[in-house]
Amino acid sequence: MGPNVTAGDHQESPHPRLYLRPSALLWVFLGGICGTALRYWFEQMWPASGASWPWGTFAANLCGAFILGAALETLTLLGPDGGWRRHTRLFLGTGFCGAFTTYSALALEISTLTRNGFVVTGMVYALVSVAAGLAAALGGIATAARALARYAGGPE
Repeated sequence: MGPNVTAGDHQESPHPRLYLRPSALLWVFLGGICGTALRYWFEQMWPASGASWPWGTFAANLCGAFILGAALETLTLLGPDGGWRRHTRLFLGTGFCGAFTTYSALALEISTLTRNGFVVTGMVYALVSVAAGLAAALGGIATAARALARYAGGPE
């Protein structure tokens, strides 16, 4: 059995691998539709000009990093990856956050900024995006852990 398969999973689907299961693909697809729609809205609210900070992509990537950190921490603390937790991970983590955030647009915007003569802005954008994305993910993890501890009545 592969890393995505447990003994009970074979009864759930004829496909032994999670990524081959139609139900798993559907959860990712549905999350992707939602993430793409929100990403489009962010880009409409803050369009990139090629000469200034790409706020739409920056905001989407930071929000997505926070959401992903919070979601995965929550799901991990709530129990094993199965049932509704797996569906939530596939929908929110893989589908939604995968479509909402984008490394390719980040790379293109860095390239566009530097090609248009805004080398310092491009380099700062690259560094700040990575550092702030890491901080947002850690913030999501910490927020989820604190919220679950409070909900469960445990120590903060």
